[in-house]
Amino acid sequence: MMLNITAFIVPHPPIIISEIGRGEEQKIELTIKSFHQIAQKIAEIKPETIIVISPHAKAYSDCFYMPLSELSNGTFRDFGAPNVQLSVSIDQEFARQIVHKSNEYNTDVYSHLVKEDTLDHGTMVPLYFINQYYTNYKPVKIPLSGLSNEQHYNLGQSIQAVIKEQNKEIVVIASGDLSHKLKTTGPYGYAKEGPLFDQEITQAMKMGDFLQFLSLDEELCSQAAECGRRSFIIMAGIFDGYFVDSTLLSYEGPFGVGYAVAEFKTRNEDESRKLLPIY
Repeated sequence: MMLNITAFIVPHPPIIISEIGRGEEQKIELTIKSFHQIAQKIAEIKPETIIVISPHAKAYSDCFYMPLSELSNGTFRDFGAPNVQLSVSIDQEFARQIVHKSNEYNTDVYSHLVKEDTLDHGTMVPLYFINQYYTNYKPVKIPLSGLSNEQHYNLGQSIQAVIKEQNKEIVVIASGDLSHKLKTTGPYGYAKEGPLFDQEITQAMKMGDFLQFLSLDEELCSQAAECGRRSFIIMAGIFDGYFVDSTLLSYEGPFGVGYAVAEFKTRNEDESRKLLPIY
């Protein structure tokens, strides 16, 4: 069955919001430009559901946690901008289908009904830009976990299976910063592994080499203090078995943290893109 999906890798620096950055956001002008570019593309696609994979959603070590609620609200209060708020209606049925389908892919997903869920900044930053151009969608928030790379990929495969059963337009957002150790003035200082990690991961984005997301050296990833790799692995699982067109739209890191924006779109089925047996 043909899969027609567009996905984006994006960072989530709260400083990119003008009420928080207070002028500092101008130092990541390329990232802001790319955010507007992809938000406009999403408005053209008009997705009914936007899947957002976030490293800052509530996470557990031994399962993926997906609370089900009708509404999810968030604010940038913790970053000094309490008046910047988001409220979205969740695609509960799509989320339920992911929970159900995950059992077939050996993936542990824990879910229960909650009256109201909270949006994290890994989800809010991309939605902040998307909402400037398009609001007629319902999001599904996908968390990370302490489980293996394989199980993150498996979760992506289960999401792909649900997408194939849905007769609707879907967009995927893989939210994640890169290394946090690019500069001595950055939040975690400098490590030589920081720029090396960003070089390797952005090259993988540019080439659509999703196997590299899985197989990057774990010690390199740890020393680089990376953020988004497992988000990217889930996204890779969603594209399992498909060749993709890939474009690296921008990369910069003036604050000591790597910010990349990339676009991916399915082209055709490709058995060589079933990555877990190779990995």
